[in-house]
Amino acid sequence: MIKKILKKIGKNSIISQKEIASAAHERRNAVLKLSSEIISKNTNKIIEANKEDLLLANKAGLKESYIDRLLLDLKRISAISESLISISTLPDPLSSKITKWERPNGLVISKQPTPLGVLGIIYESRPNVTVDAAALCIKSGNSVILRCGSDSYNSCYILSELIRDALQQCNLSKDIIQLIPSKDRDAVDYMLKMSNVIDVIIPRGGKSLVEKVQKNARVPVFSHLEGICHIYVDQFAELEKSCSVVINGKMRRTGICGATETLLVNEHIAKKFLPKICSELNEKGCEIVGDEVTKSIVPYIDPAIEEDWSTEYLAPKISIKVVGDVYDAIEHIQTFGTQHTDAIMTENEEIAKVFTNAVDSAIVLVNASTQFADGGEFGLGAEIGISTGKLHARGPVGAAQLTSFKYVVHGNGQIRP
Repeated sequence: MIKKILKKIGKNSIISQKEIASAAHERRNAVLKLSSEIISKNTNKIIEANKEDLLLANKAGLKESYIDRLLLDLKRISAISESLISISTLPDPLSSKITKWERPNGLVISKQPTPLGVLGIIYESRPNVTVDAAALCIKSGNSVILRCGSDSYNSCYILSELIRDALQQCNLSKDIIQLIPSKDRDAVDYMLKMSNVIDVIIPRGGKSLVEKVQKNARVPVFSHLEGICHIYVDQFAELEKSCSVVINGKMRRTGICGATETLLVNEHIAKKFLPKICSELNEKGCEIVGDEVTKSIVPYIDPAIEEDWSTEYLAPKISIKVVGDVYDAIEHIQTFGTQHTDAIMTENEEIAKVFTNAVDSAIVLVNASTQFADGGEFGLGAEIGISTGKLHARGPVGAAQLTSFKYVVHGNGQIRP
């Protein structure tokens, strides 16, 4: 049954993608603005649908961090609505980066952005991904097949239907955005094999989901496995500033992939910095584990085990290690990091440069929280995810990253000798 459903969805996606790709930028933006308006007007309906998901999640005994990602309240729905407006104000990704040049033989060559085509997005607990994905695909001229987690189905369904309503009111096909109307786990397996329909798969979820997609997909994948993010506090760091950044990086929202999981502290400032930062983390309810040196300075913390350095907690827990210098910090990040987001706190420009050049992560920050690993904070309006791959898209995947390009060549009868 699911195969039949997906075959129909795939056929509709291919047809509707041509329609959105040829729609004028103003028309695509009109859909986004109307979607924002419709979502705002239907806030209560969205919250009621979300309550059904939350009730089931609580009955299932899911973790607090998972339920937090699932929650939609007035503030988050307002942010979703605002993100649609923000995306509508961005330059057209299909026309803003056209370059043109002329060859000696008179050929005029232009490099033009073009949509990727049909996207398949597989995600778990975050209902807002429904809107982010739909909006960015509309903006960039792509159609999308959405497969949400069963735990967020009610929330994702109503959000997708509201955007489909906006498409229809703007005289565009509703099938530009399609949510698979099934909780059948076989849907994911079938999607990964739809190489004749889907041009790119984007998984957004836990390690097991991403590993499954990377292993079994027959189409290109934008993904990251985990966000084991580090902050290194250098000996030339301002300690008050560093405390503020570390607290924010870890505790602002512990369940997101940009949350700081490991703190590295230069040995020259460890005795001064560690008691202060551990005290502040402890007051905010953060569990702390540390290496032997850290524990000798702050005896009340728990000892870290080898597994801690490679664990994405997604919870109020942090691992701390004392290192000799920036090179030791870099080595630790290269060994245990996931090329997602890593930061350095230092007032020494040369050391900052060493760090940013050597740390090969999608996002590298200097004197700023890892929680800025977000497409909205980068001015992209929103993101579908953070890609840690090195081909095509890396870092926040926004509208511009959902395009490829083609060369259009104009001549006047030239032939090649």
